[in-house]
Amino acid sequence: MASERNETTTTTLLPVLHKEGEDDDHGRKPGSAMTRRGAYAAISYMASAVLLLMFNKAALSSYKFPCANVITLLQIICSSTLLYALRHWKIISFTVGESQSISSSGKSIILVPYKTLVQTLPLAISYLLYMLVTMESVRGINVPMYTTLRRTTVVFTMIAEYLLTGQTHSLFVVGSVGMIILGAVVAGARDLSFDTYSYSVVFIANICTAIYLASIARIGKSSGLNTFGLMWCNGLICGPLLFFWIILRGDVEATLNFRYLFSFGFQCVMLLSCIMAFLINYFVFLNTTLNSALTQTVCGNLKDVFSIAIGWFLFGGLPYDFLNVVGQSIGFLGSCIYAYCKLHGK
Repeated sequence: MASERNETTTTTLLPVLHKEGEDDDHGRKPGSAMTRRGAYAAISYMASAVLLLMFNKAALSSYKFPCANVITLLQIICSSTLLYALRHWKIISFTVGESQSISSSGKSIILVPYKTLVQTLPLAISYLLYMLVTMESVRGINVPMYTTLRRTTVVFTMIAEYLLTGQTHSLFVVGSVGMIILGAVVAGARDLSFDTYSYSVVFIANICTAIYLASIARIGKSSGLNTFGLMWCNGLICGPLLFFWIILRGDVEATLNFRYLFSFGFQCVMLLSCIMAFLINYFVFLNTTLNSALTQTVCGNLKDVFSIAIGWFLFGGLPYDFLNVVGQSIGFLGSCIYAYCKLHGK
């Protein structure tokens, strides 16, 4: 038994979730102040999120690829294939009980108990909606205003957390969130590229994101699955549903007729998009579980300064406006205050 535990320890090379109630390296509980491991997860999420946004924007806007759903399906397929390979090579496991996962679940085709798969169905559906609507929202709006409007997700996340988990927050946190929203309103007040449809899709994406993150916090802890197991269930459920939807929409034919399909540049963008999608899904689960759904959302706001700068330089679409810069600054300051509150457990 001891040798089995040692073998499991040496083969599990990638980090997974803390077990519920487990202390971090400094003796703190994951639910209070942000731990060192939680900070690493947050920083990694922000880096992968910036890169994913740029690659998706390049595919949909620069190359004008017409099928956002196909990109999402490719990302799911690549993610699931990589998870299966890592699980087969015993580099990762899918459950919190790692030794049980490696020794017994391999006999199942789906690698997780059927009952657990059904339990994660609400999470998978919210993930699919989150992916589809978010991808569509990237297409019709410039990167600076996209990131600005996405900041309003924090309000929807706070509401979803309260309704699903009963989570409440201090006045410091509420005040910092208020600054984030104020900054978004100020920045978008004189957007010269205003598009009613695109703005509406972004706000729908915010609602889907809030439900998805709150579902991770709720279902992730009760399912017995770790980060990789939750990602695997998402792919197992969402992949066939999305493929069926793509066939109904006729996206397969549109993809095969796409003029840049065999372009080396386009293929590189798609490959990097799939890699970043895997990484961001991993860090979303890890960050949300180690910290909180709201912290995950505010991390998305902290990355905005990089997304805005890079997006402005690469894709343009938003003329310089002093009021917009002021709004961006207010929102970023609110994100920094929130981060300070979490790091000090306020």
